[in-house]
Amino acid sequence: MTMDMVPSHSSYMDPIPGKRITYFSNRYVLGLTVTAGIGGLLFGYDTGVISGALLYIRNDFEVVDKSSLLQETIVSMALVGAMLGAATGGWMNDRYGRKTATLIADVVFAIGSIVMCAAPDAYVLIVGRLLVGLGVGVASVTAPVYIAEASPSEIRGGLVGTNVLMITGGQFLSYLVNLAFTETHVKTMKEDEAKGGLAAGVYSCFFKFCLIIQVPGTWRWMLGAAAVPAVIQFFLMLCLPESPHWLYMHDDKAKAIAVLAKIYDPDRLGDEVEQLALAAEEDDRSKESVHFLDVFKIKEIRIAFFAGAGLQAFQQFSGINTVMYYSPTIVQMAGFTSNRLALLLSLIVAAMNASGTVLGIYLIDRFGRRKLALCSLAGVILSLVVLSMAFFFHSSDSAICNTSFFHDFCVNGSGWLAIVGLTLYICFFSPGMGPVPWAVNSEIYPDAYRGICGGMSATVNWVSNLIVSQTFLTIVSAIGTAGTFLIIAGIAVLAALFVLAFVPETKGMSFDQVEKLWKERASASNSFYEGWLGMSATNSFLEPATSSFHEGPASSSFHEGLLNSDKKEKNEV
Repeated sequence: MTMDMVPSHSSYMDPIPGKRITYFSNRYVLGLTVTAGIGGLLFGYDTGVISGALLYIRNDFEVVDKSSLLQETIVSMALVGAMLGAATGGWMNDRYGRKTATLIADVVFAIGSIVMCAAPDAYVLIVGRLLVGLGVGVASVTAPVYIAEASPSEIRGGLVGTNVLMITGGQFLSYLVNLAFTETHVKTMKEDEAKGGLAAGVYSCFFKFCLIIQVPGTWRWMLGAAAVPAVIQFFLMLCLPESPHWLYMHDDKAKAIAVLAKIYDPDRLGDEVEQLALAAEEDDRSKESVHFLDVFKIKEIRIAFFAGAGLQAFQQFSGINTVMYYSPTIVQMAGFTSNRLALLLSLIVAAMNASGTVLGIYLIDRFGRRKLALCSLAGVILSLVVLSMAFFFHSSDSAICNTSFFHDFCVNGSGWLAIVGLTLYICFFSPGMGPVPWAVNSEIYPDAYRGICGGMSATVNWVSNLIVSQTFLTIVSAIGTAGTFLIIAGIAVLAALFVLAFVPETKGMSFDQVEKLWKERASASNSFYEGWLGMSATNSFLEPATSSFHEGPASSSFHEGLLNSDKKEKNEV
């Protein structure tokens, strides 16, 4: 994949004639990206594998099998940990650096995986799930920021999208593991049962797969295996440098320049260092230390955070994890009652999600973040309407049953329409609303606030994730599947309006340019507000004495607002 250098107002973006940047032209940057993206793999695997592991956990722990509350706690405790990890991960990124935060996340995640693998009871398992969630939460904040700060701006969106690809790849891997265990168990018993009866089937299953399937502890392998990529990432990260932006902002300029020299050609290196120096001077003038409340006190940071956090919330409320968490349930609601068939179709959904993310990586730096998000949401709305219609007409259709290939396969005509709706949803969501929120949040905040704001927006994502996963089936029970998907479609419409109103295009822009963009927006909104006050005052005091009013400060602000608006339009032209 090749990307032409994008012209820009900043001198550091001036391209060398004929010079082209590709995703694979710098192996050093690609290595940084893939290594940091392993955190996304952990993220995706953990969120998907628990659905299959829970079946075996219930067999091992009778108390879990009898308590739906314990089952829900085991699943959701990782989300709680992820929220806490994301909330503290932003501060950790700014305080100790992106590399150190990643190393800490790996250690916590590996410890959590080992605790889950060795858990003697359900309550220790819950503690392990909490630790794993903490690691995932920190990684979800750190990986996009680390990748963005080590990426040329022309291909930054695609490289950050690689982290999302690792997430979807982890989800695909988890569904594959779930299906593999289920298929092996059922297939072996049926084959041996056909040869020697039911007793032979049970006997063979016990001795052939005693280490994996029948003996209590199958889930230990499924959950404990997640420690392996965490350990691999830990040792790889020891060989990689800290983010050059973080090094420069913490007065380790020599190391920062040495890292930048491995990322950029000599012709561009000087301009990159100059941009970092200007950003560092601006941060030194504006603050002594960064606090959470500063995000809401400083207007340009506040409106940037509103745009970033809004994207993260709408990513979840537009239904993606409803589809990923409950795709087997949705498939069965559509009439495919076979567990194996439902898991197989869910695996296909996960594969399509990963494939769509690859397309998003290709498009995000060519098509732009804003346009890609809007096109994605348009397709999401359409597919959710299709899903709603499919389930609305589901009960009135006559069923067509087939038991020759898959047992309990009994689907009506609208069931296929539901599968089409799911397919369209993934095809439209994964290239756009999958990678765009993470890419935008990795680049819209100033250097001093990137960690804190990234952590806060990731926390919004995890909180929204928890709300959706805990309420979806309840809402389905209350108003039906058709009505639920129609509500999600309405939320997707609001998401499109939000992107139109509040999310600017940042394709090909340097961090410094993005920071200036928010300052201009903050200044323009102030000028507009002051101008509106001036006009309101002029219309309210239409008296002979109003001539003196027109010379007052409100009128002056109004004229200044018009002038600023006019200047802004000229600059944009």
